Amino acid sequence: MQYRDLGSTGFSISALGFGAFKIGRNQQIKYSQAYDLPDDTTTERLLNSVLDLGINHIDTAPAYGISEARIGQFLSHRRNEFLLSTKIGETFENGTSTYDFSRDSLQASIERSLRRLKTDVLDVVLIHSNGDDEKILNQTDAIEILQSFKKAGQIRWIGLSGKTHAGATEALNWADILMLEYHLEDRSHAALIQTAAEQGVGVIVKKGLASGHLPAADAISFVLRNPGVSNLVVGGLNLDHIQTNWETAAGVAIQPAA
Repeated sequence: MQYRDLGSTGFSISALGFGAFKIGRNQQIKYSQAYDLPDDTTTERLLNSVLDLGINHIDTAPAYGISEARIGQFLSHRRNEFLLSTKIGETFENGTSTYDFSRDSLQASIERSLRRLKTDVLDVVLIHSNGDDEKILNQTDAIEILQSFKKAGQIRWIGLSGKTHAGATEALNWADILMLEYHLEDRSHAALIQTAAEQGVGVIVKKGLASGHLPAADAISFVLRNPGVSNLVVGGLNLDHIQTNWETAAGVAIQPAA
């Protein structure tokens, strides 16, 4: 099944999303192999080819270096063809990653993302957690900021890209979307994915290939067999690999809910 419901948003999202980390950042990475950033011509061809395949979700973040700017540069003319997700809380500049959940920083981050991505509306904005999910949710203005931009019509749907079960569970109270880590070697969020689906919260899976450490075909099939998963984000710079992954995703049969 190539397209799935994104929770109760009404949006039909491709089972596979494109993670745009590698077009913007190659420092302080968790991937098993180093890589060079693609040049502009290669990046433009890659991004447009991803959409041409039928993938209608591109995921980025200020923490992905120049990724947002490149998406805005090369895909703004096709903005109505895909769902765009980005994040707040973490940035990557001058080779350094920093977290800042202050009100002013979060507001400025959303405004920068709108400019860089050359769009009037961000489809999905997620809190980019540093691992202290509950503190961010309860002791910062992050949720309030997201809700205010959503009310103003500059964000369609909001949520959390977290790291803890407790944080994700708490986010079910307000989030439209959860981004969770889930793969063959880490199934700790399995029950939470089912709960989210039952509550109409969309689930986007990150690191489904364990940052490139799992065989793509097996990893993609495992994640997408879960009926509670709306979408799996997979990055890459090799278009042939992306096409193969898309074909794998298209052939996955969803397991009946327990």
